Amino acid sequence: MSLTNMIEDMAKDAKAAARELRKLERAQKDAALELMAERLIKKQKNIIEENKKDLSQAKAAGLSAAMIDRLTLDENVIKGMTDGLREVAALADPVGEVTGMWKRPNGLQAGRVRIPLGVIGFIYESRPNVTVDAAALCLKSGNAVILKGGSEAINSNVILADLLAGALKDTGLPPKAIQVIPVTDREAVNILIGLEDDLDIIIPRGGEGLIRFVTSHSKVPVLKHYKGVCHIYVDKFADLEMAKEVCFNAKVQRPGVCNAMETMLVHEDIARDFLPSMSKLFRQAGVEIRGCPKTLELIPEAKPAVEEDWPAEFLDLILAVKVVPDMQEALDHIEKFSSNHTEAIITNDYHCSQRFLAEVDSSVVLINASTRFSDGNQLGLGAEIGINTSKLHAFGPMGLEELTTTKFIVYGQGQIRS
Repeated sequence: MSLTNMIEDMAKDAKAAARELRKLERAQKDAALELMAERLIKKQKNIIEENKKDLSQAKAAGLSAAMIDRLTLDENVIKGMTDGLREVAALADPVGEVTGMWKRPNGLQAGRVRIPLGVIGFIYESRPNVTVDAAALCLKSGNAVILKGGSEAINSNVILADLLAGALKDTGLPPKAIQVIPVTDREAVNILIGLEDDLDIIIPRGGEGLIRFVTSHSKVPVLKHYKGVCHIYVDKFADLEMAKEVCFNAKVQRPGVCNAMETMLVHEDIARDFLPSMSKLFRQAGVEIRGCPKTLELIPEAKPAVEEDWPAEFLDLILAVKVVPDMQEALDHIEKFSSNHTEAIITNDYHCSQRFLAEVDSSVVLINASTRFSDGNQLGLGAEIGINTSKLHAFGPMGLEELTTTKFIVYGQGQIRS
């Protein structure tokens, strides 16, 4: 069988499975999720053995230590995966929720009800634990999913998908609701994103290059974010000790993720009191600062920022810093360079905080908190399948509710239109 025929058959099987999922009660889905968790623990030695094959190939290929870390499945990671399955099981089921009902003058009762999206194509890189997260969210929200992971995780993803599908079968659910494309051929992505008759949506998660490729070539609607150029604006009314802790966490705690701070904007009225001590903390953590001319006056050891630094997603211990004369310039800078992912303000002034919330056009906007909280789990969604910065049909971290849409339902008593 050709690769094209294999993936086309997978899509048709997924579409048939999605039809079955629409009929399920919450208890059926939760039972499958609980059994998945049990199977992962029971088969963790097998999972780790398959993962070792991926790790061996990754090391031979010279992948970075960070990539190896993301790829690794050990007992702690597997426990985290099982915990995630149980957390999703504990969440309310969004499918079937009536979001509103109203009566028309002719007596018709009209309303909206939540329904699954249908068949989701999920394209992602590196982390095999994402396979389980995505499968859990799709199942709970009533969607079938076809997973295309990175070639570096093929052995891990295949065994995980087999275990998950087996749990579906053993609980009477359609096993084709969760499928992994079992090849490393990059052509698989081209085939998957062309199946507009059988897939309802594509969600790519990974580097900017992958996401731009999928967006440019897909015939299926795409939910995506290209990068996370996240800003924190330290206002003149900020508590400076709070600002130091929040900014340090946002940059240093995990610099290689999309919700890490990449640019720090500082009001000029507090820059002299704030930047030298903030810079010292950053230097101790190995952060390289690239600053505007006013920043360089206060942090002589910083490197001059160039224009390319302002829209950059460094994903590293590098930070762009700009001193601004007022909040308006901070807002203008964010408007120009933001990727619409996450921005934060540090301030004790209510009016400044509310203006920031109203005017910043990003998917997550925080007051006096680290950008690292821009995460589905941290925001109470249980987990997320990705972050969407394109606004349609969801905006921000995508949990269960974001994997549904609504349809109209209408109750009549024989009304006809004149």
